[in-house]
Amino acid sequence: MFKNIEVTQDLLDYIYSHTSSLHPIQKEILQYNKTLGDIQRMQISESQALFLQFVIKFNNITSCLEIGTFTGFSALSMALALPIDGKLVALDKDKEISKVAQSFFKKAKMDNKISTIIENAEKTLKSLIEVNSIFDLVFIDADKANYTTYFDFAINLVKRNGLIIFDNVLWHGDVAKKNVTDDQTELIRKFNMYIKNDKKTEKTILPIGDGLTICRKL
Repeated sequence: MFKNIEVTQDLLDYIYSHTSSLHPIQKEILQYNKTLGDIQRMQISESQALFLQFVIKFNNITSCLEIGTFTGFSALSMALALPIDGKLVALDKDKEISKVAQSFFKKAKMDNKISTIIENAEKTLKSLIEVNSIFDLVFIDADKANYTTYFDFAINLVKRNGLIIFDNVLWHGDVAKKNVTDDQTELIRKFNMYIKNDKKTEKTILPIGDGLTICRKL
């Protein structure tokens, strides 16, 4: 019977040493986030960043929407992969953290590609739908309690065959542990079931970082 390989830190280090290098400002953000204590876990992993960049380039994606930007690692990663005329709209509600992200965007000379909106995400998403905005890819890494709501908005903001990607869907592996029943884990389980039963997309879960759900709009 086939068995998946265990991804240890040593193996991850080996993988990173044999794949494309990060941009200097991506590395700078990672170093900065290490100074933030526990909240650094809000950033995506290096492997997820490289995966997003590969997806964008492979699919010739030119427009992205991000819900939940934090200090900008994921947004910058995607912007770096976009073509010269590519655009990314980054949504976050934290004004101070967004200032940090924007400073990194400017330092990487990617601020021309990235538009940051600091506002309640649902309000902004409604506004984007009202003006008929359409994106090739929507990446969501925000408050888990609203994942289902964000999906319902995203399905109306992504083109046919476009992608909707969610982070943290494996929740440190706790979603598969029957004895773990805390509220946050249950939220992720309910969301995963909601996506499984959705008829408007085909989807898969990849065990990269803390788990990515990839949905393709039919």
